[in-house]
Amino acid sequence: MPPECEALRAEVRAFLADFMKTFPHEKRVRNWSGSDPEFSRLIGARGWIGMTWPKRYGGQERTALERYVVMEEMLSAGAPVSAHWIAERQSALLLMRLSPELLAPRIVPGIARGEIFFCIGMSEPDSGSDLASIRSRAVRTDAGWVVNGRKVWTSRAHSSHYMIALLRTGGPSEQRHAGMSQFLIDMKSPGITIRPIINQLGEHDFNEVTFDDVLVPHEHLIGAEGDGWKQVSGELAFERSGPERYLSSSQLLFEMLDEANPDDPREAAAIGRIVASYGALRQMSLGVSGMLARGENPAQAAALVKDQGALVEQAMPDIAHDLFGGRTVPGSKLDWALSYTTRAVPSFSLRGGTREILRGIIAKGLGLR
Repeated sequence: MPPECEALRAEVRAFLADFMKTFPHEKRVRNWSGSDPEFSRLIGARGWIGMTWPKRYGGQERTALERYVVMEEMLSAGAPVSAHWIAERQSALLLMRLSPELLAPRIVPGIARGEIFFCIGMSEPDSGSDLASIRSRAVRTDAGWVVNGRKVWTSRAHSSHYMIALLRTGGPSEQRHAGMSQFLIDMKSPGITIRPIINQLGEHDFNEVTFDDVLVPHEHLIGAEGDGWKQVSGELAFERSGPERYLSSSQLLFEMLDEANPDDPREAAAIGRIVASYGALRQMSLGVSGMLARGENPAQAAALVKDQGALVEQAMPDIAHDLFGGRTVPGSKLDWALSYTTRAVPSFSLRGGTREILRGIIAKGLGLR
């Protein structure tokens, strides 16, 4: 990393050391799914949200590597970044690219300040990762677009100000990916019902969102009508390639390091393999960041990062149990991290696209299908 990146890293670490000193260990293991709106506002005030964005939108016009450093440090510390994560990672970028004069100036500066949060409305009941089969629809009227349908597994919809929703706007077509458009939806609009989905950890992150004749202004159509699939394909590259795709189990790794016997070659070998995998995934993820910064399409590379990152993370609880399972102290940091991560990792190969979807993208990119 260039010197300015390492200087920034030191600044971020100092801030986190102060903020996180009283932050419960039980919340650190949630990693990037932990949410604290006040934390988002604090780092927004420091210019650490939307770092690469133009200053006219509240950004700092800093480099992609500098942003990556901040993300690494936040994730490694287990900081509660979830409130602003989706808006910063992908939603603001979409608005700046496709509505630079209308929606972006109105909304994106609030995202940069850590004050406006987003959710993504893609998946639906009975469609899962097959987004081409969505049925929720937006119909154009004189007053605006009228939206009806349901979205499911909608992360943090209950605490978000806006949703970017993928909806059907066209009629039947032989092309599965035709006739879809994206919209900016105010989550306070009449006709929206949000129902919680409690996961196996007993936590409320997901939701089912129902739209009953929800009126969306004409100008909240994002980009051109019918371009929804093309837009979503690019957006998912942002969702699949970041360091959160291999650092979600990092708190467990830290506890394993604290517990490990430096004179035990078996433990050294097992943990060494994890760290080596982290190094490889980091280089891959940085490569995707570079592609995105250059305006290239990293769909295949991003799918690789997400697929391989999930494999490493999902294997970690088994490795920890094999090494330390017989001697963990009940209620200890290692015991808590192992218990939580064991229950959390099944979702890692579902969120952001299932393993089957990702490997289909990889195969297509390699010319195998």
